[in-house]
Amino acid sequence: MRITMIGTGYVGLVSGACFSDFGHEVVCVDKDATKIEALHRGVMPIYEPGLAELVGANVRAGRLSFTTDLAAGVKDADAVFIAVGTPSRRGDGHADLTYVFAAVREVAEALTRPAVIVTKSTVPVGTGDEVERILAEVAPDVGATVASNPEFLREGAAIADFKRPDRVVIGAEDERAREVLREIYRPLSLNQSAPLVFTGRRTAELIKYAANAFLAVKITFINEIADLCEAVGGDVQEVARGIGLDNRIGRKFLNAGPGYGGSCFPKDTLALLQTAGDNEVPLRIVEATVQVNDARKRAMGRKVIKAMGGEARGKTVGVLGLTFKPDTDDMRDAPSLALIQALQDAGATVKAYDPEGFEQARPMLTDVEFAASPYAAAEGADALVIVTEWDAFRALDLSRIAKSMNDPVLVDLRNVYPPEEAARAGLKLTGIGRA
Repeated sequence: MRITMIGTGYVGLVSGACFSDFGHEVVCVDKDATKIEALHRGVMPIYEPGLAELVGANVRAGRLSFTTDLAAGVKDADAVFIAVGTPSRRGDGHADLTYVFAAVREVAEALTRPAVIVTKSTVPVGTGDEVERILAEVAPDVGATVASNPEFLREGAAIADFKRPDRVVIGAEDERAREVLREIYRPLSLNQSAPLVFTGRRTAELIKYAANAFLAVKITFINEIADLCEAVGGDVQEVARGIGLDNRIGRKFLNAGPGYGGSCFPKDTLALLQTAGDNEVPLRIVEATVQVNDARKRAMGRKVIKAMGGEARGKTVGVLGLTFKPDTDDMRDAPSLALIQALQDAGATVKAYDPEGFEQARPMLTDVEFAASPYAAAEGADALVIVTEWDAFRALDLSRIAKSMNDPVLVDLRNVYPPEEAARAGLKLTGIGRA
C-alpha cells in the first residue's frame, strides 16, 4: 500500500517507520524543512530507542522517504494519515485542532484519487465529521473517505507497541475505509493475533481519550494510596503487588511516584473534561485526577525540603532525571519542572542530570546547573532526588554518593533502592509510600 504520513513528530515518524518496515511504501511530509533535511541525514528529531536504526534501514530499502512537498507526497496515496500536534488550547483546555484542519485542507487540495484520510492524531469526538465536511467542501468529486485510527504508543517503547499492539482501533463509517486499513494492518495478523477493533468514528475517537484518562486515574490512585501508606505504616509497593495480581485490576500503571506528565495524559484528560462539559456530562473522577496530579508535582518539592529538615534556603539539591519518563527526551509536563520550581522558590540551588533530556530541558529551566553525571549532581549536595527512573540510576555506587554529599539525604521518588541498601551506604533515605 502507498501511505502518506502528514507530520514527522513522535507519532508520525514512529508510525511511518513501522508501516514501511511492514513493506508499505511510505512518504512522511512535514513543513519544517530543517527537520526533513536532518532526517535525510539520518538525524532523528526525537529520542526513541531503535528508531534511528529502523528509519535508516527502510530508507536504504527504498520504502521510506521524507519531503516538504505535500502535493507530491499525497499523489497516488491509498491512505493519508494525519499525525500533527493537538496541544491544549490556551485558556480552556480544549484540544487545539488548528493544525489538523489546516493539514486536511491542504491534503484535500492535493488529492487526485479517492484516498482514505485517517486521523492518527488524538482528536476530540466529532473531529472526523468536520474532516469529512472539509473534504466535501474542498474536494467534493475526489471521493475520499474518513477514518479514525488512534495510536497507543508509549514513549520509550513505541516501536514494540506498534509492532506488537494489544489492539488496533479503527473507526470508519464505510466499507472501503475499513478494507484499506485492514490491508495496511494485515502484516500484524501474520505472526500474532493482535485484534483489529472496528467501530464507528466517534467511538474510536472516544476510546483514545477514555484509555488515557483511565490510566491517569490509575496512576493517581496509587499515588494517593502511597500517601496513606506513609501515614499508617504500609508499603505501597507491596500494596500495588497485592492488588495488581488481581486480573480485574492488573499490574501496570501501579508504580507510585511524583505524578504523571508527558505529551498525552495531561492534555488528553483536560480535553476530555472539556468535551464532557460541552455535553453537560460531569466526569468527576477525571476532574479530581487532574487536580490531584497537578498538586502532587509541587508537593514533591515540599517532600524534599522536609527530608532536608524543613529548610531549603542556601542548600543545594541534586536532581537525577528531568524527562517525564525514562527512554525519552520529552519534557512536556514533566514532574521535575514543578519540583525544581518549588525548590528554587524555597531558596535552594539545583544541580540536575539526565541521560537524554538536557537539550529539551534547557529552555524550560532557569538558574539550574546541568551536571555531567549522576555523581557530579550529588557532589556537595544537601539532598539528592531521583525523579525519573532511568536504567542509568539503578546501580549507582551509593557509598560513593554518600561520601561526596554535604548531607547524605536521598529522596527516592521512584523507589529504585531498598531502604536497607541505602542505609548500608550511609544514606538517609526517604521513599514513596513507606512509613
